[in-house]
Amino acid sequence: MRTLKSSFNIKGVGLMSGIEFEVEIKPTETKGIYFTCGDKKIKANTENVVSSEHCVVVANINEGADFKAALIEHFMAACAICNIDGLEMNFKNPGFDVPIYEVPILDGSSKMWVEKFNNTGYQGDKDNYPVLNSPTVFERDRSTVAILPSKSKTKISYMVNFNHPDLSNRWSTLELDKNLNEIIGARTFGYLKDLETFQKMGLSKGVAMDNTVGLTEDGYTTDLRSQYEPNKHKILDIIGDLYLTGINPLRMNANIIVKEAGHALHIEAAKLMEKNFAKESDYV
Repeated sequence: MRTLKSSFNIKGVGLMSGIEFEVEIKPTETKGIYFTCGDKKIKANTENVVSSEHCVVVANINEGADFKAALIEHFMAACAICNIDGLEMNFKNPGFDVPIYEVPILDGSSKMWVEKFNNTGYQGDKDNYPVLNSPTVFERDRSTVAILPSKSKTKISYMVNFNHPDLSNRWSTLELDKNLNEIIGARTFGYLKDLETFQKMGLSKGVAMDNTVGLTEDGYTTDLRSQYEPNKHKILDIIGDLYLTGINPLRMNANIIVKEAGHALHIEAAKLMEKNFAKESDYV
């Protein structure tokens, strides 16, 4: 098991609520990524996902689902990227009741989490990875998530088809030895024209120029960190979503091909993927 050497605290707004949350990131002695608040605890796994519409939300289902943690995907992706498989995020009470605790959005990517992890340092050994026995393919309408065994390092190819000149039938690919930093730094995004509507619904209140790429009719509200950054953010999302299996998608040697999907499809594919692994004795 690999965890951090020590704890650190960080504050940031929730992307949906706009509320500032303070969290303490703590090393653990047991395997698993956990979200806690007081005596309430959620293990980050597919069974505890209660929503995947706008972001991934997990809850302490076995204890009545009275504690929820939202927008966990960028944090989970950072854990996968840094090969951390034991960690706790403890939410400090903001001073008033909130229906859902949100992981701070920070800059909208995994960049600041990865930097904090690296600066804190690690302890423990990296786990071996399991062998993928057979392909996992999940399809719904025009969307597909295919996870295919490979003899090489994991590669993720993702296609989006948005109403935008840069992002229509657009493929982007993660190759670990070439462009991982572009994926780590890819920020969340959305259509600028939809922002007012979402905010009237009580969503996207934490959206700001420094954490979200806005899509305009023919461009963006900010300079991109890399070409086709929104598509690369989708790769970041699926890394975090698949890590809810407890199996690091970046360490299992697979070709992951995704077409026009989102969090809901990612989670369904993750559940199916869990069934297609060898027994623990076959880890390499």
